[in-house]
Parts: sequence; structure tokens; C-alpha cells
Amino acid sequence: MAKRDYYEVLGVSKNASDDEIKKAYRKLAVKYHPDKNPGNKEAEEKFKEVSEAHEVLSDKQKRARYDQFGHAGVNGGAGSNPFAGGNPFGQGGAFNFNGQEFHFDFGGGQGGAFSGAGLDDILGSLFGFGGGRRRPMRGADYRTQITIDFKDAIFGTTKTISSEGKNIKIKVPAGIDDGMSIRLKGRGGPAPAEGGEKGDLYVVVRVRPHKTLTREGTLILSEQKINMVDAALGCEIEVETVDGPITMKVPAGTQSGTPFKLSGHGVPFRADGDRGPHIVTIIVETPKNLSRKQRELLEEFKGAKKRGIFG
Repeated sequence: MAKRDYYEVLGVSKNASDDEIKKAYRKLAVKYHPDKNPGNKEAEEKFKEVSEAHEVLSDKQKRARYDQFGHAGVNGGAGSNPFAGGNPFGQGGAFNFNGQEFHFDFGGGQGGAFSGAGLDDILGSLFGFGGGRRRPMRGADYRTQITIDFKDAIFGTTKTISSEGKNIKIKVPAGIDDGMSIRLKGRGGPAPAEGGEKGDLYVVVRVRPHKTLTREGTLILSEQKINMVDAALGCEIEVETVDGPITMKVPAGTQSGTPFKLSGHGVPFRADGDRGPHIVTIIVETPKNLSRKQRELLEEFKGAKKRGIFG
């Protein structure tokens, strides 16, 4: 399939400025990026096409060759050298390139100014094609996904995945959050040509929800229900944390919705192991079905309060 015109791919005119080309590329790259279109092959091809067009048009030398010779001027191979296929000047001569005249005396090979074997190198050094150096192409980046438990995301873990028929151990760092990616350099697709480098492997981490705990950044949040009597008189309760159960004191007169902070029981946020807090919110339960005796006691309490006995 013939390649589309690079200007058409980015949706810009042939006299577009560098800034216009950059803006058009960023907009399309965001739209078709594999992270936003997982498993969408069409979007993946569009992203590659947009990236290829930007690579050429954002480079002044490549853009000049593309404007003059089209895809043949930037895609390598014999077609990238408009002078390939033998000596176009006979035993010597001159040619004009972009308004500048160059003289060559080939002299039959041995006695000439340049031997035939060095012609591509000379042209490449002058114009950036033929024998000139080109940046090695990278292999494709791969993506995969793993799922870990809530506590493993807090403390870190090690997982094994299978890629290119090999088992790879992945170190999942402490404090990683749902949706984050781990980059494994050189574990992606093979280099498309000699001298190129392999692509990377991006491992997207998904975290299973916890039954009672949630996370907001470096905070761990939970709710603890207590009855109205315990809230009024004060009590001690057992709180579930990622470090195991912890006894927490609830002072007398605690109101529903009051938060308590358990320092150092949240998510790690520094390499030295410092952690955020665990916030416990107290929910005071109001009884729905009272016995006759309970109702009488509450009525008595209510009356005593009105009389100012309890302040």
C-alpha cells in the first residue's frame, strides 16, 4: 500500500511552520496513542503513521529531501539516492543542486578525484542520503497488564510474566497505584534493521479493590461503625489496617463523621520508607429497633437532659 503524503497525515499545508507541525503532531499523537486505545490496531497504525510523518517533517534536512524527492528521499534503499545507478556525469562533469554548482572529475576510477566506491559516501556527507548515516530504527513497544492485591501495591511485590516465549520477573515498587506502568527497556519488539535497538515493554498495573480500605494518594481511608452508647461513653475499637489489626481509643462524646489519624500506616511516599497516615472515620449508628426498656431509658435520659442534669 502506497504511503500517504506526510503533510496530509498531519493535516497541515506544505508551507506549514515548525510550530504548526509540532502542534498538529501532539494533537494526533494524543488521539491515537496506544495507552488511550488499548487493543485498537487501527489506532496503533495511525499512531505509527503520525510519528513517522513528524520524524521527517520536524527535521529540516529530512523535510528538504522529502519536499524534493518525496518518500524516496527519506526512506532508505536505492530509491533514497537520486544519483544511484551509476555515474551520471560520464568521465567528469558538473551538476547544480539547490542553486549551487558542484564539479567532479571521476577519471575512470583510479586516477580521478573520487573513486566509484566512494561516491555514495560523498553524496551522503553532502546531502544526508545514500551512504550518509541514518538514525537506527527502534523496534515496536509492547504492552501487557498484571493485576496485584491492594496490600501488594502498598508494600511492593514481584511478579512473573511471559513475553516473546520467556518468563520475566518484574519488581513492582512499593506505593504503586492502579493504572501506573512499569517500563522494561529492551523487552519489546525486535529491531527492524541491523544496528537498531529493541523496543520497550510497558506493564500496566491494576490493583484489586480491598473490602474495607480505599486509597487516595498516600492516604488509606476506612470507616468504623460504633453504637451511640460507645460514642457517648468512649471505648476502644479494633481497626483493620494494611499492617494488621490495631487498637484505637475513641474518646467520650465522639460525634459521627469524626476522623482519626493513624500516623505511618498509609502508603509509602519516599525511598527511605516514610508513609502517609491511615484516616479512620467514625460512624455512629442509631438503633432502629428499640425494646421497650431501651426506649424507656432513652426517654428518661432525654428528660434528664432537658432538666439540665447532664449539662
